[in-house]
Amino acid sequence: MDIQSLLEKALKAKGWTRYKLSKSGNIPESTLTNIFTRGNCPTISTLEIICNTLGITLSQFFSENELIEVTPEIKELLDNWLYLNTKQKQAVLQTIKAMKNDSVK
Repeated sequence: MDIQSLLEKALKAKGWTRYKLSKSGNIPESTLTNIFTRGNCPTISTLEIICNTLGITLSQFFSENELIEVTPEIKELLDNWLYLNTKQKQAVLQTIKAMKNDSVK
């Protein structure tokens, strides 16, 4: 899939227009026009700004799977996850699964 299609997909997932992306990310409309209309490939730094504005990572942007917004809560969880050892990670996952099962009942 090309960059323009991925950007369209990301905008659609967020429910945003190109205009909203431009205003929210302080991205010049001419830059987005060059990407979408002229087919220019954005620089990595521009793509990072776009992804940050949309609340996704570059890896999520290029992922084949559904996009997930990285909220401040999810970012905090992921940041703290890195400091856990394997046993602690397993305990956290078991706790989350138990909570999920309780909420379904």
